[in-house]
Amino acid sequence: MDIKPAAVVIPKETDHLEQGKYGPVFPRTPACYGFTIIAEVKPGRAEAIRGYGYTLAKALEGDPDLLAPLKLHYLRWVLFDDDTRFMYQGIFDTDFDKYTEDAIMLFGRAGVSTAFENLVGFPEDWRTNPEAFIKFVREHHCPSFIEYGEYPYVTADEIKKALRIKHSLSEMLDQLQ
Repeated sequence: MDIKPAAVVIPKETDHLEQGKYGPVFPRTPACYGFTIIAEVKPGRAEAIRGYGYTLAKALEGDPDLLAPLKLHYLRWVLFDDDTRFMYQGIFDTDFDKYTEDAIMLFGRAGVSTAFENLVGFPEDWRTNPEAFIKFVREHHCPSFIEYGEYPYVTADEIKKALRIKHSLSEMLDQLQ
């Protein structure tokens, strides 16, 4: 199998894109699916966002599969402009609608809050009003205009499988020595 790096330019206009349940379905790119949210932090809430990051990291230590339903590749949180703005960037294998619905379900089922609660304009009723949650995300989404993948269109599950195979082969070869 020959996997060549690839890039895709994403159009600025989205009227021609397929419409999903909550708006345009951005195309799957070599980096899979994803979105970037940039929003204003409620005054004095930057430390709460950082604290939520520590809480999430600790929860993942206890349950490494906690976020598995989201089919994430990467998640990046950034506080910037003197902690007044927040960027959430996620790369995942499902389209926007499914990812967002899965996130609401996951956090609701786990009974946990979201760092987004510390952002200006985030709906207080997000657990019971997925449309308001999605509206907030869509309004704060800053679409990329080009995405590149060194190993394009490969899912997180395929990567994990390849790493398990590599590990098994390494163990086997070690035993032969």
